[in-house]
Amino acid sequence: MRIATLCAVLIAGASGCQTNGAQNPIARPTRHSVQAEQFTVLTDFKLPTKHPLIDELKLVRRQVAETLQLPTNGNEVVVFIFASELEYRQFFEATFPGYPPRRAYFVGTTRELAVYTYWGERIREDLRHEFTHGLLHAALKGVPLWLDEGLAEYFEVPGDRPGGMNSDYAERLAEAMENGWQPDLKRLEQLEQVHHMQSIDYQESWAWVHFLLHSTPENRELLLSHLRTLQHDANAQRLSARLARSLPNAQAGLLAHIAALEGRGAEYPVLSTQY
Repeated sequence: MRIATLCAVLIAGASGCQTNGAQNPIARPTRHSVQAEQFTVLTDFKLPTKHPLIDELKLVRRQVAETLQLPTNGNEVVVFIFASELEYRQFFEATFPGYPPRRAYFVGTTRELAVYTYWGERIREDLRHEFTHGLLHAALKGVPLWLDEGLAEYFEVPGDRPGGMNSDYAERLAEAMENGWQPDLKRLEQLEQVHHMQSIDYQESWAWVHFLLHSTPENRELLLSHLRTLQHDANAQRLSARLARSLPNAQAGLLAHIAALEGRGAEYPVLSTQY
């Protein structure tokens, strides 16, 4: 598994994913641990085994595995949660100098799949996003940048069932359509560095995933088949090539899907930030 070559960063100001082999000069939180299915949560404060956040990670793991038909026996994902934003910032500035500030990071190396964040008001969505990165990298030999981010955005939305509406993304894409924007999966597939991705690219990546998983059974199978290939082949044929053969009107289909989604937002339950 070539983890060191696979990852992405979320939109500026939110969370992200990077790879780096640097040693940690500042201690990571390790005083307390909670072991669960395919992941361990490490903290310097006491987090109950049955805390809702642990249940949330278990839920995400199950949702990713069941929705994408991925194995659950991959490498373990280790989640480090700092007690405060200050501790988290100090750790990252010393350990990963030059990394842009994010509320959370997924760091994948050949030795470890690690998620870093701090206890704050948006820990739920941040962990859902970054933990999804970890699960994908644990199950796949390779994952294109756009798909890595599109799936992480898809599972970031809280809910008992995956695929909840990201109303903000739907509205922004619908507005972009009115201004002449057109989706272009081939262009997305050419983005290999996170600094090349703009906000609209994250939104489009999410939309492609949502469209393929929720439009027709045939489109869903196209994506699942592509993921099955990525389990064994890091250099699998690009998804756009498969769509060109099986779904030549994919771009028009995505535009129609976005138009149908716009305005169908939902309210999501809030997870307590008390530990």
